[in-house]
Amino acid sequence: MNFRSDNEAGAHPAIIEAVGRAFAAGSAFSYGADEWTQKVERRLREIFEKPDLNAYPVATGTAANVLALACCAPPWGAIFCHPASHIAVDEANAPQFFTSGAALVRIDGAAGKIDSRKLASILAEPVYGVVHHPQPAAVSITQATECGTAYAPEEIAAISTSVRRHGLKLHMDGARFANALSFVGCMPAELTWKAGVDVLSLGATKNGAMGAEVVIFFNGELAREFEFRRKRGGHLFSKMRLLSAQLDAYFADGLWLSNARHANAMARRLVAGLTPLKGTSLLYPVDANEIFIVLPAHMHDALQDAGAQYHPWPSDRPGERAFRLVTAFDTDVTQVDQFLAIAKAAQRLKVPT
Repeated sequence: MNFRSDNEAGAHPAIIEAVGRAFAAGSAFSYGADEWTQKVERRLREIFEKPDLNAYPVATGTAANVLALACCAPPWGAIFCHPASHIAVDEANAPQFFTSGAALVRIDGAAGKIDSRKLASILAEPVYGVVHHPQPAAVSITQATECGTAYAPEEIAAISTSVRRHGLKLHMDGARFANALSFVGCMPAELTWKAGVDVLSLGATKNGAMGAEVVIFFNGELAREFEFRRKRGGHLFSKMRLLSAQLDAYFADGLWLSNARHANAMARRLVAGLTPLKGTSLLYPVDANEIFIVLPAHMHDALQDAGAQYHPWPSDRPGERAFRLVTAFDTDVTQVDQFLAIAKAAQRLKVPT
């Protein structure tokens, strides 16, 4: 019963087999000139209905985010993000390093989403061209958010309106983009460039890949520097086909979406079983595959004694013990049901006080 993180999940057999075939193919052009990398870009142009997009595989989500942002913000620029965003909390100042100094400006909002009205107000401040202030350059949103919620297309468009008004760029951290897309139920284009997104860091590692992400530029002008920044940053793989073979299999026949649908369904199954139990409550709506939930002490203890694995999480409400559970493409429904059975048994055994 491992619900610690989808980072801990294995790789989908189809992706492992695709890498094996790429190895078995023998020699191939290096540094991204191979047929697998070219095929991935063609496939993504079809998926996103954008025949002129540019796609660049990288190996980590951090690399995808910070290399993309480095193309959006100069060293004296400001990147606006949610306080809980991965770039603000979990990337060890990599955005500042790869942009050579751009500032991160936090803008709060409910359930991990930037408040578009707060953003509009801040972007309207008279700092443009004033040498004493960081210059607004980019906004970064996370899809799905670090609270497990998903932006709807109209929410992205509301943010994009302010971004466009002031000449900024809009970046999307899509480490769990497939999970968000599965929840929202629209076309990939509607959740990205049609809503105003300039560049997407699209994740695969959390959703069945061995270790592969892809940076997608919908704005071709922004892509002009990327290849040099990727090389300078040490993220240009000589055997790029081994990353691209993963991505090719990931996007083939809708595997990325079927993986995400399963992870989301397992999260909904957990929520449906846990929330009726006394003493439980959700911190945020569950849109994708992350659950943030308060569990009573006796239930948590019973689950821990049975070997269930999940992470503690801070709650803003005093006295509550909250936890994060994450489901994955390979989460076994029997483990979900075992978890729920233990939680329900713990409630039945609890002596009323």
